[in-house]
Amino acid sequence: MAVIDPNNTWAPLEQRLAVTTNERHRTVLGIVIEHMKAEAAPDLDGLMRTLVPEPAYHFWNAGKDVGPKGRDVVHTYYSDFVASRSNVLEYQLDRLVVDDHCVVTEGFLKQIYPGAYAAQIGIPVDDPAADYLVVFRQLLLWPIDPEGRIEGEDSYHSGPVEIRKLTFDELPREYVELVHPGA
Repeated sequence: MAVIDPNNTWAPLEQRLAVTTNERHRTVLGIVIEHMKAEAAPDLDGLMRTLVPEPAYHFWNAGKDVGPKGRDVVHTYYSDFVASRSNVLEYQLDRLVVDDHCVVTEGFLKQIYPGAYAAQIGIPVDDPAADYLVVFRQLLLWPIDPEGRIEGEDSYHSGPVEIRKLTFDELPREYVELVHPGA
Protein backbone atom coordinates (compact mmCIF):
# COMPACT_ATOMS: atom_id res chain seq x y z
CA MET A 1 0.00 0.00 0.00
CA ALA A 2 1.31 3.45 -0.93
CA VAL A 3 2.86 5.39 1.96
CA ILE A 4 1.57 8.73 0.68
CA ASP A 5 -1.34 10.15 -1.27
CA PRO A 6 -0.49 13.44 -3.01
CA ASN A 7 -4.20 14.36 -3.12
CA ASN A 8 -4.14 14.76 0.68
CA THR A 9 -1.85 17.78 0.22
CA TRP A 10 -4.61 20.08 -1.05
CA ALA A 11 -7.65 18.28 0.40
CA PRO A 12 -7.71 20.36 3.64
CA LEU A 13 -7.53 23.56 1.59
CA GLU A 14 -10.37 22.39 -0.67
CA GLN A 15 -12.43 21.51 2.41
CA ARG A 16 -11.83 24.99 3.84
CA LEU A 17 -12.61 26.58 0.46
CA ALA A 18 -15.94 24.72 0.35
CA VAL A 19 -17.13 26.47 3.54
CA THR A 20 -15.44 29.84 3.04
CA THR A 21 -17.69 32.73 2.05
CA ASN A 22 -15.15 35.57 2.21
CA GLU A 23 -14.23 36.19 -1.46
CA ARG A 24 -10.66 37.31 -0.71
CA HIS A 25 -10.05 34.18 1.39
CA ARG A 26 -11.48 32.08 -1.46
CA THR A 27 -9.00 33.74 -3.84
CA VAL A 28 -6.08 33.17 -1.46
CA LEU A 29 -6.97 29.51 -0.90
CA GLY A 30 -7.63 28.95 -4.61
CA ILE A 31 -4.21 30.11 -5.78
CA VAL A 32 -2.40 27.93 -3.22
CA ILE A 33 -4.49 24.90 -4.28
CA GLU A 34 -3.67 25.65 -7.92
CA HIS A 35 0.04 25.89 -7.04
CA MET A 36 0.02 22.61 -5.09
CA LYS A 37 -1.69 20.74 -7.92
CA ALA A 38 0.70 22.17 -10.54
CA GLU A 39 3.64 21.08 -8.40
CA ALA A 40 2.27 17.54 -8.17
CA ALA A 41 1.39 17.27 -11.89
CA PRO A 42 4.25 18.40 -12.55
CA ASP A 43 3.23 21.47 -14.57
CA LEU A 44 6.10 23.96 -14.57
CA ASP A 45 4.21 26.58 -16.59
CA GLY A 46 1.20 26.20 -14.30
CA LEU A 47 3.42 26.64 -11.25
CA MET A 48 4.96 29.81 -12.61
CA ARG A 49 1.51 31.24 -13.50
CA THR A 50 0.56 31.13 -9.80
CA LEU A 51 3.45 33.44 -8.88
CA VAL A 52 4.06 37.19 -8.97
CA PRO A 53 6.49 38.40 -11.69
CA GLU A 54 9.44 38.47 -9.27
CA PRO A 55 8.80 35.89 -6.52
CA ALA A 56 11.01 35.62 -3.45
CA TYR A 57 11.34 32.35 -1.57
CA HIS A 58 12.79 32.25 1.93
CA PHE A 59 14.02 28.82 3.00
CA TRP A 60 15.49 29.19 6.46
CA ASN A 61 18.33 26.76 7.14
CA ALA A 62 20.73 27.20 10.08
CA GLY A 63 19.70 30.86 10.42
CA LYS A 64 20.33 31.65 6.75
CA ASP A 65 17.87 32.29 3.94
CA VAL A 66 18.77 29.93 1.08
CA GLY A 67 15.59 30.35 -0.98
CA PRO A 68 15.54 31.37 -4.65
CA LYS A 69 14.75 35.00 -5.54
CA GLY A 70 13.53 36.37 -8.87
CA ARG A 71 11.59 34.77 -11.71
CA ASP A 72 14.54 33.15 -13.49
CA VAL A 73 16.05 31.69 -10.32
CA VAL A 74 12.65 30.42 -9.09
CA HIS A 75 11.99 28.89 -12.53
CA THR A 76 15.35 27.11 -12.33
CA TYR A 77 14.52 25.94 -8.79
CA TYR A 78 11.25 24.40 -9.96
CA SER A 79 12.83 22.94 -13.10
CA ASP A 80 15.43 21.23 -10.91
CA PHE A 81 12.71 20.11 -8.48
CA VAL A 82 10.73 18.46 -11.27
CA ALA A 83 13.89 16.92 -12.76
CA SER A 84 14.81 15.45 -9.35
CA ARG A 85 11.52 13.51 -9.40
CA SER A 86 10.99 14.36 -5.73
CA ASN A 87 7.75 16.24 -6.43
CA VAL A 88 5.57 13.29 -5.36
CA LEU A 89 4.72 14.33 -1.84
CA GLU A 90 2.02 14.61 0.77
CA TYR A 91 1.81 17.58 3.09
CA GLN A 92 -0.15 16.22 6.04
CA LEU A 93 -1.57 19.39 7.57
CA ASP A 94 -2.21 19.90 11.26
CA ARG A 95 -2.87 23.62 10.92
CA LEU A 96 -4.28 25.86 8.21
CA VAL A 97 -4.65 29.61 8.71
CA VAL A 98 -6.09 31.93 6.08
CA ASP A 99 -6.32 35.71 6.00
CA ASP A 100 -6.54 38.36 3.28
CA HIS A 101 -2.80 38.26 2.55
CA CYS A 102 -1.45 34.85 3.50
CA VAL A 103 -2.08 31.14 3.89
CA VAL A 104 -0.18 29.38 6.68
CA THR A 105 0.24 25.61 6.57
CA GLU A 106 1.90 23.44 9.17
CA GLY A 107 2.35 19.72 9.38
CA PHE A 108 4.46 16.81 8.24
CA LEU A 109 5.83 16.97 4.71
CA LYS A 110 6.19 13.39 3.47
CA GLN A 111 8.25 13.21 0.31
CA ILE A 112 9.64 10.36 -1.77
CA TYR A 113 13.19 10.74 -3.07
CA PRO A 114 15.11 8.60 -5.52
CA GLY A 115 18.10 7.40 -3.50
CA ALA A 116 20.73 8.93 -5.81
CA TYR A 117 19.12 12.37 -5.55
CA ALA A 118 18.71 12.06 -1.77
CA ALA A 119 22.43 11.27 -1.43
CA GLN A 120 23.33 14.16 -3.74
CA ILE A 121 21.57 16.69 -1.48
CA GLY A 122 23.01 15.26 1.74
CA ILE A 123 20.23 12.99 2.97
CA PRO A 124 21.92 9.90 4.44
CA VAL A 125 20.87 6.86 2.43
CA ASP A 126 22.61 3.52 1.97
CA ASP A 127 21.31 2.56 -1.48
CA PRO A 128 21.31 5.09 -4.34
CA ALA A 129 19.14 2.73 -6.43
CA ALA A 130 16.37 2.58 -3.81
CA ASP A 131 13.49 4.98 -3.12
CA TYR A 132 13.17 6.70 0.24
CA LEU A 133 10.43 8.29 2.29
CA VAL A 134 11.75 11.46 3.93
CA VAL A 135 9.53 13.23 6.47
CA PHE A 136 10.01 16.79 7.73
CA ARG A 137 7.99 18.90 10.15
CA GLN A 138 7.30 22.06 8.13
CA LEU A 139 5.71 25.46 8.53
CA LEU A 140 5.00 27.37 5.31
CA LEU A 141 3.82 30.94 4.91
CA TRP A 142 2.29 31.62 1.48
CA PRO A 143 2.10 35.43 1.07
CA ILE A 144 -0.41 36.54 -1.58
CA ASP A 145 -0.32 39.87 -3.45
CA PRO A 146 -3.36 42.11 -4.01
CA GLU A 147 -3.97 40.51 -7.45
CA GLY A 148 -4.16 37.04 -5.89
CA ARG A 149 -0.75 35.66 -6.88
CA ILE A 150 1.76 33.95 -4.63
CA GLU A 151 4.72 36.19 -3.71
CA GLY A 152 6.88 33.23 -2.70
CA GLU A 153 7.14 30.86 0.23
CA ASP A 154 8.64 31.33 3.67
CA SER A 155 9.64 27.87 4.83
CA TYR A 156 10.77 26.61 8.20
CA HIS A 157 11.42 22.90 8.76
CA SER A 158 12.85 20.56 11.35
CA GLY A 159 15.17 18.62 9.12
CA PRO A 160 14.35 14.96 8.55
CA VAL A 161 12.39 13.30 11.33
CA GLU A 162 12.22 10.04 9.38
CA ILE A 163 14.22 8.53 6.52
CA ARG A 164 13.09 5.09 5.40
CA LYS A 165 13.86 2.87 2.41
CA LEU A 166 10.62 1.90 0.67
CA THR A 167 9.51 -1.33 -0.95
CA PHE A 168 8.05 -1.15 -4.44
CA ASP A 169 4.56 -1.87 -3.03
CA GLU A 170 4.79 1.26 -0.86
CA LEU A 171 5.35 3.58 -3.83
CA PRO A 172 2.32 5.59 -4.97
CA ARG A 173 1.18 5.18 -8.58
CA GLU A 174 2.22 8.78 -9.40
CA TYR A 175 5.79 8.07 -8.33
CA VAL A 176 6.00 4.72 -10.14
CA GLU A 177 4.80 6.33 -13.38
CA LEU A 178 7.37 9.11 -13.01
CA VAL A 179 10.42 7.19 -11.79
CA HIS A 180 9.81 3.56 -12.77
CA PRO A 181 7.72 3.70 -15.98
CA GLY A 182 6.82 0.30 -17.35
CA ALA A 183 7.38 -1.40 -13.98
